[in-house]
Amino acid sequence: MRIWKLAAAAAALTLSLAACGSGGGAAPPPPAGGGTGPTSFAGQTITVWRLGDPAAVNEKYMTDLNAKFKEQTGADVKVEWIAWPDAQAKWTAAITAGSGPDVTEIGNDQVAAWVGQGALADITDMVGSAPELKQIPENLWGYETIENKVYAVPWGGGTRAVLYRKDWFQELNIQVPKTWDELVTAAKTIIAAKGSDVDGFAFNGGADSNMSLSPFVWGAGGDFAVNNGGKWTGKLTEPGFKEGFQFYTDLVAKHGVSRRSALTQNAEEISTRFQNNLVGMYVTGAWDLDGIKERSNGKIGDAQIGFFSIPNKDGNGVAPAFQGGNDIAVWGDSQKKEVAQAYVQLAAGKEFGTRYAKDNGLLPNYPDALAAYASDPVNAAFAQTFSVAKGFPADPQWAEANETKAVLQNAERAVIEGKKTVDQALADANAELETILNSQ
Repeated sequence: MRIWKLAAAAAALTLSLAACGSGGGAAPPPPAGGGTGPTSFAGQTITVWRLGDPAAVNEKYMTDLNAKFKEQTGADVKVEWIAWPDAQAKWTAAITAGSGPDVTEIGNDQVAAWVGQGALADITDMVGSAPELKQIPENLWGYETIENKVYAVPWGGGTRAVLYRKDWFQELNIQVPKTWDELVTAAKTIIAAKGSDVDGFAFNGGADSNMSLSPFVWGAGGDFAVNNGGKWTGKLTEPGFKEGFQFYTDLVAKHGVSRRSALTQNAEEISTRFQNNLVGMYVTGAWDLDGIKERSNGKIGDAQIGFFSIPNKDGNGVAPAFQGGNDIAVWGDSQKKEVAQAYVQLAAGKEFGTRYAKDNGLLPNYPDALAAYASDPVNAAFAQTFSVAKGFPADPQWAEANETKAVLQNAERAVIEGKKTVDQALADANAELETILNSQ
């Protein structure tokens, strides 16, 4: 099982899911609780692609899910397991040959790209007619919603928080920061005590830089871009984005809480420094914990590390972080779309959707299930942040802007190195971002 690193993300969700059920398209599937009866699709078989390893817990989940589906609809399910690294080639071949599945698991950052290829079916009506699916908060439907049409259902999610040296905080009498100013003060206190070669709050300027920048942008009320009528408009020059960007670059340029010599370091490199006692805080996910514990040979464990949510500027709650995770969708060329939609509705419904998330180490999408994580020492910060999670522009070209062209990483370095003002750097970046997102 793998959570895709986000290269595409959420367009603004203007769809009211409660009103989706009145449109055209395929007839809604039978409800997960029974509906038209267990023989509605008797004699039919659908193919489902699951991504990742068929570990025992996942095999058990699919066995139970498919048995319940058989009981409710009379239909059988054939499951094919595909390794995450092989998924793109598998989908591409299926599109070319017209030999895809009926239902597929998919990384939520991949939805926009595959909708552009015609690989996924419009399931707007089904979502609008499913009471349980409408319990999933609107902020979690961004990746799945393209031009007001829904093409996938969130299945399990993830986000990021600040990993910090809990033992250093205790030693130096530092309280968990609730504001941006407190975050800077904590970072400076760490450097003063631990040395100038330590990053108090590590600046990420690598390919995954926007995962660390975005909470400050969103926390200041900014955004990256919005889509209006099929055209992307950059928001990088607006006050909210500018304020978050200024703060992020000031971590190095003004406050000096991260080294100027490491403007291109990524989360993996920061993790290595963290395990070697050279980082006090940085933005990452829970997946870093096991590696840090193992590579430190037991020197860094639960007593030394913890997570806290990234705060909003003035302490009025937590900042949104990116929404990662996996979805389930109906294949565009499926000849059994009604059966497939019924399957998606059951799999992503409250019972099996919550179980899928827990079995795979993800966060459940249902608010009451997510609330149960509030007392978990590792997941509490992620659950708190996930309730307000957001995403990047849901456009296939986002990967080029984010990784290939490194639009914002270049802007950050230009500011920190004194080559451009913040206004100039963001104006240039905004123009480049719009060009990339609007290219076909």
